[in-house]
Amino acid sequence: MTDANALFIPPQDGIDETAMTLAALACIDGFTACFNARDLGGMDAHLHFPHVILSGEELVIWERPGQLPAGFFDDLTRATGWHHTAYQEQDVVLVSPRKVHLRVVYSRNRADGSIITQHRNVWIVTWQDGRWGIKQRSY
Repeated sequence: MTDANALFIPPQDGIDETAMTLAALACIDGFTACFNARDLGGMDAHLHFPHVILSGEELVIWERPGQLPAGFFDDLTRATGWHHTAYQEQDVVLVSPRKVHLRVVYSRNRADGSIITQHRNVWIVTWQDGRWGIKQRSY
């Protein structure tokens, strides 16, 4: 990028914050539905690549789909008793052109609904290549 201003001040192109927010929420809900269905390909379809994960202080970048191992869900279930993931909160933090930042609170639950763990994250959903996708997650 040759113009530093373009990096820090993206153009305002008549954004509709409500529509963008609804699209971003639909994207993360779709991702989570695929997560609960143990559908790795479906999860990847809701991401943009490269996909950035900031887990604690560790930066992980997935350059392409297919980064979770095939046994991911079997391992998660065996280790924790995980059955499904459910949101408790989905709050919009920032809406800007082609990007929505969300603060999400969700839990990993057993089949009886009891909570194994609860997570507070920031996810960034972007409009790229003609679709909404999760570009970055911070845990």
